[in-house]
Amino acid sequence: MSTRRREAPTAAIAVAPFVVRWDARSQPLPTCPVQAGRRRPILPRGHEAPPWLDTGPADEPFDFCTHVRRLCEDITARCESLAHIDVSRILFGFTQARNGRSHGLQARVTPLRFRDGTVTRMHRGTPFQVQRYFVDGREMLYVIAFCLPRFLDREFDDKFVTLFHELYHISPAFDGDLRRHAGRYDVHTSSQHRYDEEMGGLAREYLSNGADRARHSFLRLSFAQLLQRHGSIVGYKVPRPKLIPLR
Repeated sequence: MSTRRREAPTAAIAVAPFVVRWDARSQPLPTCPVQAGRRRPILPRGHEAPPWLDTGPADEPFDFCTHVRRLCEDITARCESLAHIDVSRILFGFTQARNGRSHGLQARVTPLRFRDGTVTRMHRGTPFQVQRYFVDGREMLYVIAFCLPRFLDREFDDKFVTLFHELYHISPAFDGDLRRHAGRYDVHTSSQHRYDEEMGGLAREYLSNGADRARHSFLRLSFAQLLQRHGSIVGYKVPRPKLIPLR
């Protein structure tokens, strides 16, 4: 089973801006190609991407983050348990896998608020604020990053479990905080296996509820298949938000 985790913003070592803004005209989100590793993967004959799975124009780079966003819009529109999520306030990105291992980090969600949606919190007598991210004037409340190409090389079902796992972490109040569970494990439940089973059930419910196949067809393809079809795979690569001390 894949490994997923929620990560908090990193503590700032040097002076960092309290607000980071990206704008399509003057300061666009940093778009980078996903590196395949030391060697470009080669597909054996007969393992090419099936032509009936539409992933966009074959002569253009595959925009991973745009496809994930479109899929999440459909998921939140059809799943009652995720209806509180406003996808327009989630920044989707990717992090480059450091090795070719299939196991390890698959995805992570980083909240841009503290408990109950507060902007600041005290730590050892010092107040801290998490960086605030704005995209085209809209403030983001969460950053969800996928580890590529590792995530794309998982089985279709596991990709969906990972996706639902990250979305379900988002607080029902959609206030920038994470969903809190009762008991000792307030962010993660005590049983990873049971949690994965629950997410798998939500995924199956979504797929059987008139899901738009055109939006999730790319999850049926591997990194190598998408790379062969499109020539390159690109996505947003944004820095993890920092915790800044308010001195």
